[in-house]
Amino acid sequence: MGAKGYLSPDQLEFFSSQGYLVMESFARPEEIDAMMRRMEQLVDEFDCSTASIFSTKNQQQHTDDYFYESAENVSFFFEEKAFGDDGNLKQPKQLSINKVGHALHELDPVFKAFSSSEKFCGMLLSLGYRRPIIIQSMYIFKQPGIGGEVVPHQDNSFLYTEPPTCTGLWLALEDATITNGCLWAIPGSHKNGLVRKFIRGEGGVSFDHPSPTYDKKDFVAIEVKAGSLVLIHGDLIHQSFENQSSKSRHAYSLHVVDTDGCKWAQSNWIRRKVEPEPLFVA
Repeated sequence: MGAKGYLSPDQLEFFSSQGYLVMESFARPEEIDAMMRRMEQLVDEFDCSTASIFSTKNQQQHTDDYFYESAENVSFFFEEKAFGDDGNLKQPKQLSINKVGHALHELDPVFKAFSSSEKFCGMLLSLGYRRPIIIQSMYIFKQPGIGGEVVPHQDNSFLYTEPPTCTGLWLALEDATITNGCLWAIPGSHKNGLVRKFIRGEGGVSFDHPSPTYDKKDFVAIEVKAGSLVLIHGDLIHQSFENQSSKSRHAYSLHVVDTDGCKWAQSNWIRRKVEPEPLFVA
């Protein structure tokens, strides 16, 4: 690792060939602790009388104004399995939330400090970004027993620029294992290009093509320790399974796109009134 988070030639080569890269010990224990404590406070203060559910299987059905407006807010989304037949939570809200997003990196000082740190900027600069913006951020809980599945997908499907420039930055705040729902990916699948787009139209959101069928044996598990950062190419096919264990799998995820000579697709679900400030201009 070079100074200020720059990637080494070997790391860049691995990312280029495989479509992902694990950077161990990217976040310090005190940084992890600060983000987890801050999220605990945010959840405690959250009034859960307004329930919005997040699902990668049925988001077309669950999409509402709350979801759209989350692009510029700190919004809370519940697990599909958090509610009983009576419509009430089956367990405390702290164990029922799927994720919090999508502007933590802008609106919360703790998450903003980490998301705009020198090591983030140095890493993005070494990836070739010239005017990067964080287009969304999420705190993902992967709750014990009910943490929902995230089906195989590509980040460029949801956050498309012309040309495509999205990179996912997935930080493990807790150990991520096969048992509690770690990431899985098809190495090298980013070389096959974008399969489909998630389009926002007048009638809501939908994919322009059905999902291909993937062979489970092509996926590899990306098990990482807390503090590890996983870089994910925008065209990489990746997923995670339900968390059926008794241990949570907290993570902080960001998605970055370049705005230097790149056009943000108006068909994306995120429509910002004001473009976010770039992390740097190269």
